[in-house]
Amino acid sequence: MTSSFPMQNYPLTLDKFIDHAAKWHGPATIVTAARGVAVDRVGYATLRSRSNLLSGALQAVGLRTGDRVWTLAWNSAHHLEVYYATMNAGLVCHTLNPRLTPAHLSAIVNEAADRVLAVSANLMTLLADLLPLCPTIERVIVLDDAAEIAGDAWPVPVDALDGFVGTYGAAVDWGAFPEESPAGLCFTSGTTGAPKGVVFTHRSNYLHTLMSIQPDAYCLSAKDTILVAIPMFHANAWGLPFSAPAVGANLVLPGRDLDGASLAALIRSENVTIAGGVQTVWIGLLDHLDATGGDVPSLERIIIGGSKCPDALIRRMEERLGVRVQTTWGMTEMSPLGTVDSIQFAPMASRSSGRPPIGVDLKLTDAGGNTLLVQRGTIGNLKVKGAAIIERYFNADASALDSDGYFDTGDLATIDEGGSLTICGRSKDLIKSGGEWINPAEIEDIVGRDPRVAQVAVIGKAHPKWGERPVLVVELRTGGAAQARTLMDGLRGRIADWWLPDEIVTLPRMPLAATGKIDKVRLRAGYEAGEYSDVQRARD
Repeated sequence: MTSSFPMQNYPLTLDKFIDHAAKWHGPATIVTAARGVAVDRVGYATLRSRSNLLSGALQAVGLRTGDRVWTLAWNSAHHLEVYYATMNAGLVCHTLNPRLTPAHLSAIVNEAADRVLAVSANLMTLLADLLPLCPTIERVIVLDDAAEIAGDAWPVPVDALDGFVGTYGAAVDWGAFPEESPAGLCFTSGTTGAPKGVVFTHRSNYLHTLMSIQPDAYCLSAKDTILVAIPMFHANAWGLPFSAPAVGANLVLPGRDLDGASLAALIRSENVTIAGGVQTVWIGLLDHLDATGGDVPSLERIIIGGSKCPDALIRRMEERLGVRVQTTWGMTEMSPLGTVDSIQFAPMASRSSGRPPIGVDLKLTDAGGNTLLVQRGTIGNLKVKGAAIIERYFNADASALDSDGYFDTGDLATIDEGGSLTICGRSKDLIKSGGEWINPAEIEDIVGRDPRVAQVAVIGKAHPKWGERPVLVVELRTGGAAQARTLMDGLRGRIADWWLPDEIVTLPRMPLAATGKIDKVRLRAGYEAGEYSDVQRARD
């Protein structure tokens, strides 16, 4: 019988990546670390075998296609095993941030109706509070160092990973489902609103991987050793758990330890060439090296995401570390890569977020959703379209797209003549003062260039006359001595006088979400509750 396809039927399922790495990149390794020291080292072939047996074990205890497995874990080879064991068997890997409260975690777990929890051993202290709140959880699997588990103390079976696989594990066939099947579930960080669930499919993650490894994107290859300082519980860890095996690169997974000393030791010992993470991670590394001396000579490139990185910090990173900083922009709803600054071109004086890879399209609209006739050199509401971009949120009946099939990111942006994107702020963050709009991102960008400032945010406060007025919130670098009027001097003449903040709040540590983005919801709540003691009038 003649096939109806002129080419082979090759479903785009994620098992292809680990199968490829196991067969063709045997020498490559996955390193798990704790406190900056490697504690486990495994090859792709072994990881593939262990993941496959775990798939069989999950099926043996009753999980079926589409069921969801919750992971509450740090970056480790065991967590990566759960990624592939669940997804490749047609299950859904639901990653969640361990730093959320039990009430917050349980609300999300109950919405997702997760059946099994895979938890890092050092997070087991959360179980006593969590399990009574999560009635859908039928079993717990403990990852990493789980030598002693009091199994009879829990309302559901609790097993160490090795013991669970030893009892129930069996080799199974992977990929026996359509490529449109769900693979992962991740809830947005909720830094500007309530978290929403985003479902990644095998096809979307596969195509996202092909986009991300391109020379003008992450530019990955088998010669690289990649440090994943992005939490694996957030937005596919930017896709690196798939793109690294796709090209056969070594992976370095730092566990929960992202402090400067641990990262410096790990980069040196494992000869890391590429590292991915948010700006707060690299501030810690820089401060450590400045305080103790030393370098990270193997490191060639840092891929940075999350919130917009100040130009002063980028310059500091490149000059102190001797690396090329690659800025990106994206969001959970985009799997998450949207645009990336290509390393094939000389960096610009003021770094943009780069251009979209093939598979992502951008457009700018006005506030009413109408496409702007001029798409270059103007600021508009940013909408996106592509193969790895959300169509609707988890459990939502309505599509999240406009009539042209584009998703509204909620960002304000501009695109230059070369096609490079610059994010100009969040539309929800705009402050309406006296009937006119103030854009916090423009103020943050200027203040963020001051080398004394580590982190900066602008929030709105209620005002009886003007409706809202801006408040500047800063976290100063160690030893910084900037005062309110000094920071204001840097703003005067560069923004309209009526944009100048009324107050400056100095915090020892800026509240951050797990993604590394500044949590403006918490900032506003803390300010309104009067929790901040160092508040200065910024002007007379």
